[in-house]
Amino acid sequence: MKKIKDSTIVLHSEKTKKNILGAVTTPIFQSSAYLYPFGDESLKYPRYGNLPNQEEVIEKISLLENAEDGVIFATGMAAVSTTILTVVKPGEHIIVQDQIYGGTTSFIEGLLKELKIEVTYFDFCSEPDFSKVIKSNTKAIYIESPSNPLLKIIDIPTVAKISKENKIISIIDNTFATPINQKPIQLGIDIVVHSATKYLNGHSDLIAGFVASSKDYIKRIRKNSRDLGCTPNDITAYLLARGLKTLAIRVEKHNQNAIKLAKYLSEHKKVNVVNYPGLESHPQHELAKKFMKGFGGMLSVEFNMDADELNKRLSKLKFFARAVSLGGVESLLCLPSETSHSYLPKSEREKLGIKDTLVRISTGIEDIDDLINDWEEALS
Repeated sequence: MKKIKDSTIVLHSEKTKKNILGAVTTPIFQSSAYLYPFGDESLKYPRYGNLPNQEEVIEKISLLENAEDGVIFATGMAAVSTTILTVVKPGEHIIVQDQIYGGTTSFIEGLLKELKIEVTYFDFCSEPDFSKVIKSNTKAIYIESPSNPLLKIIDIPTVAKISKENKIISIIDNTFATPINQKPIQLGIDIVVHSATKYLNGHSDLIAGFVASSKDYIKRIRKNSRDLGCTPNDITAYLLARGLKTLAIRVEKHNQNAIKLAKYLSEHKKVNVVNYPGLESHPQHELAKKFMKGFGGMLSVEFNMDADELNKRLSKLKFFARAVSLGGVESLLCLPSETSHSYLPKSEREKLGIKDTLVRISTGIEDIDDLINDWEEALS
């Protein structure tokens, strides 16, 4: 049989074919206790992540990521932290991209360093060859592409190749891109993590995470997930499975809207720069074209006005809610200086290119004419 496409994977799987009691969708399994025959090692238990709602999600996302297996988590940070703690031990070393999600940075600067795990930050976006910072105890690298919030792109195959040559485990956060737009395992990455809260679910009504990889890595990560109690409940798994069904068509619309909005804003007199890999003006546009099927729904915009004026303008928007999340069907925006990177002093933020007038936009699936008109009125 020919390999099925992503838009079919999200709707059909071996698990859903079993049709429990003839149901077209998998019913919610809310029981916390399950009968088991003596001698049967396949004990069903919610914390083990092996109930029908959980297994449906695991199968579909693993297939989308071209992974052998996966683990569903209660949060994106549970996915990130459990994965890193599984592959890096106290006394060992991890190389981390210098610009990543603020929650991941908080975990690395907090618990990871408390555990005496060495950390080196490296600008993978500017230079994919990280050989010069590899140490004898380096066990893993952690990257994010496109990056949050400046939408920088990494030469993933080159980074993966260097990792394999040095027997270093490569981990990538693929939340912004989604497996519809980018498949890191095909590009040589070992482990892919997601905040399933975002695009995978797509409806801003649950918190979840996911890890996809080989059976060997997943076996180790799954054990630690069970021991740490990181598994989501069955209602969350059910809602995530429901959200996945429209992932391919949603991401297609996000891609279409974001490029049009990015082009409009990049030509506006009140805008300094638009960070979006789909724009030809983006310094890594050609690199992004090599690895990405689409460029995603995320962009960030630096406005040429002071913070007070910017806040007044943003308050006039009707269709862009000011909220700390992304990847939903509705358009959202936030200021990284107030949210994900607020923990940094202003001088350090600005060194990274994150000014007080930088706005991160999660483009929804509304009619693009309405979204552009909304900005036109707010900025006029």
